[in-house]
Amino acid sequence: MPRFLADFRLPAGHHVWKWWVCGLLLLATMINYMDRLTLNLLGVRMMDDLHFDVIGYGRIESGFALAFALGAIVIGFAVDWYGVFWIYPLAVLGWSLAGFCTGYSWDFWSLLACRFMLGLAESGNWPCALRTTQHLLPPEERTMGNSILQSGAALGAVVTPGIVLALVSSTGSWHAPFFVIGSVGLCWVLLWFVSVRPRSLAPTPRAATAHQQAALHLPAARAALPFGLLIRRLVALVILVITINASWHFFRAWLPLFLQKEHGYTEAETAGFVTLYYIAADVGALSAGLATLLIVRFGMPVHRGRTWVFLGYALLTSLSVVAALVPGGPWLVVLLLVVGFGALGVFPNYYSFSQELTTRHQGKLTGFLGCTCWLAMALLHEVVGNMVKAYDSYRFGVGVAGLLPLVGFLALVLLWGKTPTLPPALEEDAYAPLPGMSAEETGIQPGEEQTGALTQLE
Repeated sequence: MPRFLADFRLPAGHHVWKWWVCGLLLLATMINYMDRLTLNLLGVRMMDDLHFDVIGYGRIESGFALAFALGAIVIGFAVDWYGVFWIYPLAVLGWSLAGFCTGYSWDFWSLLACRFMLGLAESGNWPCALRTTQHLLPPEERTMGNSILQSGAALGAVVTPGIVLALVSSTGSWHAPFFVIGSVGLCWVLLWFVSVRPRSLAPTPRAATAHQQAALHLPAARAALPFGLLIRRLVALVILVITINASWHFFRAWLPLFLQKEHGYTEAETAGFVTLYYIAADVGALSAGLATLLIVRFGMPVHRGRTWVFLGYALLTSLSVVAALVPGGPWLVVLLLVVGFGALGVFPNYYSFSQELTTRHQGKLTGFLGCTCWLAMALLHEVVGNMVKAYDSYRFGVGVAGLLPLVGFLALVLLWGKTPTLPPALEEDAYAPLPGMSAEETGIQPGEEQTGALTQLE
């Protein structure tokens, strides 16, 4: 890592380096979405040039989703086993190469193959990123870290329309954006190797001591969850990940077509709106982390604070019901911007909920949830494509998509339950440093105070 980042520390042990790494996670997610959204922005043009219809478009999205599901399982296991230091840059290189090769597509099947490879590699972003924030940040800061990484999705969507329009205008072809955007990932890989050392994000030891776990912000002092409660929480997370992703990815994939086909927006107008939409989504993701951080610091328990913030953003997303009914114009724009604000704002706390369930198996859990989610997304895009073809309208899908996060919230409230805890005396003993332990073993640098962040877990 750069020397100035390793040496410079803020009070209370908050290392600038940790937030620098969160910034790298933001950039990785940004590049991830840039490669993903290029096709969505050029969808109408490519459908005409490569001779496929809305059903084919749905199948391409489904192929991407199936690949994402497969990759999430494989990479999730790999991250827990080998760590993120090598897996993460390999994933970024993989999806960047797939995005670059998309520019060479000559028909529907070659485009589908490139999209499948893109989904396979892009699935690695979230197991790697969540493993990283869980390793680096104490529980009360993880939602903020997750907000930073998730906001990269919106930032990627903000900058991509301008790049795509400029390249299409200058070359007269849809191929150039894939070549340019597909090359960006190499820069991130170089930054990663300059900033991170292998030992910084090493895999969690299979039998770490309580003191080692405390140094890594691992919940060693929590009592083991009863099997029944563990299964209930897993089911809640499955419902949660499917509902919030179905909402977000419906708008990501189909909103440009909704605006152009349903309301007569031009390609340039759609690109301008998409930029505003993702700026709103970016603000939503960042504000969700900040709101959770503040509400916890004002005394609300961590899990309860996350739940209330999630509900607030889910209610904003449900305004898509109104957006589906209004005609085109300023009100439609305002409503969709609010929907985007809420649709991405639910993600940071979902990630934090998943991090409450496990530490050693975080990669596997994220991979399993990602696989389940993207299998559902594959079905979603097939259904939407056939529905639009049959009824020649996107309105019903727009209305229903915004209600889905509320379904996830209901599952969370009904299934999560209360976390069993150890007696306070045992918690304090579990995190007390032993005499003679090194700074590396305790996680406390000379001149710093022990924060005891883990004891704040519910």
